[in-house]
Amino acid sequence: MTRGRKTETAELDVKLLREGIVESVHHVHATVCDDRGRVLLVAGQSELESFVRSSLKPFQALCVTSTGTVERFGLSDRDIAVICSSHRGLIEQTRQVFNVLWRADIDPSALQCPIPAGKTSPLEYNCSGKHAGMLAAAKQLSVPTSGYLQRNHPVQQLILNKVADLLKIPPAEFIVARDDCGAPTYFMQLRQMAWLYAQLASGESLELERILRAMTHYPDLVAGSGEFDTELMRLTNGELVSKSGAEGVQCVGRIGEGMGLAIKAIDGAKRAKYAVAIHLLKQMGWISPSVADELSDRFIAIGEFKRLEVDGELSML
Repeated sequence: MTRGRKTETAELDVKLLREGIVESVHHVHATVCDDRGRVLLVAGQSELESFVRSSLKPFQALCVTSTGTVERFGLSDRDIAVICSSHRGLIEQTRQVFNVLWRADIDPSALQCPIPAGKTSPLEYNCSGKHAGMLAAAKQLSVPTSGYLQRNHPVQQLILNKVADLLKIPPAEFIVARDDCGAPTYFMQLRQMAWLYAQLASGESLELERILRAMTHYPDLVAGSGEFDTELMRLTNGELVSKSGAEGVQCVGRIGEGMGLAIKAIDGAKRAKYAVAIHLLKQMGWISPSVADELSDRFIAIGEFKRLEVDGELSML
């Protein structure tokens, strides 16, 4: 992976307090970039590398918005939102995934994502929307739908080239591995994740703007009521776009300003990344105190006798 100059400051600590006494500590790194890829603010290491996991989904959706797939099959913003989602398998969400497949005349048996434990269909898997989008794109490109998860499949090569173009690096430089759902995910620097979200939020690309609009207009399809991404986008009324990734990854874009925030909790803790996101978004003025309070009630005050506390802040370079 092409490396820039080293940018490192003190990392953030997230403490779990039980009746005010520290019980455990998470270590978290965060970076803010603009849509030109310049690191503006950092806590920890902006070059810290991690798999981007499901935070990649809005950019994997480019296989749908950049190929004529949306137009050919008459896909709506609701369809695009669920293609970007890590959903909860709710009826409304799985029906939307089915709609994508139905419009592309693809049987749900073509989905190669797992069937969740205790469920009966791959439609209920949290990544099924992404898979449905990839299958629809394959149909549009007149390439086989079988093997659509293989790295050398035309749909995966299209996605790889789109992301490489956004980050201005050769596709061959990416380290690629299988995500839990079987689709490729990429190993990249925190600053590169932030740069992707700055470009998503900038509104400069028509292909990305359609994705941005879908996610912010239908946040309930992106995650679900009570989930961090959905609540953040709902409470900010289209000012922020947000997508979580597994193992402590969280990305947020400031719409209209071309700025992106990427967060990585070193131990992969979900609670730590949410606490840091709220702390930093409030620090930067991306959310109001009232929004911060509402999110804190849900994601920081995690029990009657325990809460999370974030130490540290972003520093200018």
